[in-house]
Amino acid sequence: MTLEGSLEARVSTDGTGSSAVAFRFTVTNAGPEPIELQFSDAAKAEFVVQNAGQEVWRFTEGRAFMQMLSAERLAPEESTTYDGEWEEPRPGEYTAVAELRAQDASCEARTEFRVPESE
Repeated sequence: MTLEGSLEARVSTDGTGSSAVAFRFTVTNAGPEPIELQFSDAAKAEFVVQNAGQEVWRFTEGRAFMQMLSAERLAPEESTTYDGEWEEPRPGEYTAVAELRAQDASCEARTEFRVPESE
């Protein structure tokens, strides 16, 4: 069973600091029925940074996440938020892609952002 049609997503970033960029990924149940999201580890969302279509950073790369089954229930119109942070970003223009890592549901969102030169 897939729930893509019932989930809406958006991602935002502060995009203003040169020492780190914080990402906020919000997933909303836009359907009329409750949804239960099943996860197999502690990484519930993936954040990828791209420059001109090329991947330059991935949140889960080189990180270990506790293997644990968990679930989150979203009532109709209810949202949940996942956060990530890119430490020591390089200056430039980027696209952030956030993706839900649930076992039986997927959705993603994108946003453009800029990392300024250090002052």
